Amino acid sequence: MRLKELFDSGRFVLSIEMFPPKTPAGDVSVRENLQRLLRFSPGFISCTYGAGGSTQERTLWWCEQILRELGCTAMAHFTCVGANREQLEDWLDRAVSMGVQNIMALRGDAPQGQDSFHAVEGGLSHANELVELIRSRHPDLGIGVAGYPEKHLEAATLEDDLLNLRRKVGCGADAVFTQLFFSNERFLRFRDSCEALGITVPLVPGIMPITDYARIQRITSMCGTAVPAALAERLQAAEDDADQQFQIGVDFAVTQCQQLIDEGVPGIHFYALNRSAACEQILSSLDLPDHGD
Repeated sequence: MRLKELFDSGRFVLSIEMFPPKTPAGDVSVRENLQRLLRFSPGFISCTYGAGGSTQERTLWWCEQILRELGCTAMAHFTCVGANREQLEDWLDRAVSMGVQNIMALRGDAPQGQDSFHAVEGGLSHANELVELIRSRHPDLGIGVAGYPEKHLEAATLEDDLLNLRRKVGCGADAVFTQLFFSNERFLRFRDSCEALGITVPLVPGIMPITDYARIQRITSMCGTAVPAALAERLQAAEDDADQQFQIGVDFAVTQCQQLIDEGVPGIHFYALNRSAACEQILSSLDLPDHGD
């Protein structure tokens, strides 16, 4: 099912994001974790596209597993990195031929060893160009794009970043999925700003449960997301107790997600990090709106 159909159904849309493992054992583990999450009826499972396009073949392989083995709608991540227009079109055509109906269109990060993003000769420089390519070549595909409640690190101001988001949506995106965040107040301000600019497609909060504080610190340092001081203090106090860290993170996410649901968000996108335990606990604790079959 395509994004527009999912969100137009009026149901609350849960989604799960995974990344392609590097080993056969990893594939088995992720498949088992995703199967456990299927009982919560996710609207789709998305599969990332590795740094520098390094896992693009595995992205397609995993989307096929999601569709065929797990029986769930798949979304393939797709970036501008390391490919010219012809190569991008070829990859996109292959994804469609496999049955992929939804694409997450991202510019992508600079390849390792480069300080900033530079398009290859004949390639694309911005996500809005990628949205245009997808919409022109396969008009019926569902297209998601990224939004940043705390501003993209490369944007000069939040206002510039919002204008860029409006440009992406105007090129044909069906929904916006946010970078992870831990402050609902910032998300709600971001939502108000989007509405003021005329961005009317569904705005879906992206949630990453904290299961390991050191890992979250590394991730947030790369994306510019702030961890609230009170939460950081609790996690630091439990730095020698992995189980306690896990439970602090889960309890925080339950409260955060329930507040977002009460604020009327159209869905939640979980950055599950290829694990199911935290998401299972969170979803089991929430008063979820009507969703699934």
